[in-house]
Amino acid sequence: MKTIDEDIKTGNFKTCYLLYGKEAYLKKQYRDKLLHAMAKEGDTMNVSSYEGKDVNPAELIDLAETLPFFAERRVILVQESGFFKKSGEALADYLKEMNPTTCFIFVETEADKRTKLFKAAVKAGTAAEFGEQKQGLLTRWVLGRLSKEKKKITEETLRVFFNRTGTDMSTIDRELEKLLCYTLDKEVIESSDVEAVVTERIENKIFEMADAISVQNQKRALELYYGLLALKEAPMRILYLLTRQFRILLEVGELVGKGYAGRDIAGKVGVPEFAARKYVQQARGFSGALLTEALKEGAAVEEAVKGGRLYDKLAVELMIIRYSKKI
Repeated sequence: MKTIDEDIKTGNFKTCYLLYGKEAYLKKQYRDKLLHAMAKEGDTMNVSSYEGKDVNPAELIDLAETLPFFAERRVILVQESGFFKKSGEALADYLKEMNPTTCFIFVETEADKRTKLFKAAVKAGTAAEFGEQKQGLLTRWVLGRLSKEKKKITEETLRVFFNRTGTDMSTIDRELEKLLCYTLDKEVIESSDVEAVVTERIENKIFEMADAISVQNQKRALELYYGLLALKEAPMRILYLLTRQFRILLEVGELVGKGYAGRDIAGKVGVPEFAARKYVQQARGFSGALLTEALKEGAAVEEAVKGGRLYDKLAVELMIIRYSKKI
């Protein structure tokens, strides 16, 4: 990201930029920064945009060979093409000796660093990965936004906010705007404000469900399941998230057994540090054997539903009942 910022500052642009990773908000920010810096707004003659798996590499190469029309460069934006998950021979070869008046901007969720195209993109320009941001950076970002609006927030309220939004910056941005509008006449944002307007993630409900299962509170576990169904959540997505939760808890339990602490666990499991503490606490309610069995059961349920042997809603319900019943 620093390299891109420096290129924008100096005006010395490379012929290829690859922006990849799961952090959509930051990717969009840097995509727009590059477009605004390299082309005039509304320049449809020299800026072309492609999106999706059906983009033809040959068409891109032909366009890249076309000289810009009364402009310094031609910019070709290619988004979510899937090119960087395969070798991409033709484009990779072209990037080695491409037209110097053309610049490619690739925006992808996934990119395999082992592919010929990825290596060619790095050699021709810059590949910047936009992954999940660390808690410290997200905290500074939110506090900075609040400061500009002359708002204050306590550490505890901020924790409640992040617990609801997670670490996705697009979600944080959207929910923060809602919160600012809701607290327009208030200087200090309180936890009650967050709870009133910030949408709670489905992952939070899944966490609660796992909590209920761990203490054999079957009624609460099923209430949460029916609530998610009422919100139009697909049973198989609920199953996926629940088994994902069990998988994380199994890993956390193993790490605790090996003597790892909160911060180290967060790094190894890939969750924020504040969430790691909650996972450690929840993992105590399950044995490793039970979690392993639940993961196998989840895979069996998924297979049975896909094979038409079980109805999805009932299959997930039966699994919840089985693991939340009192022994």
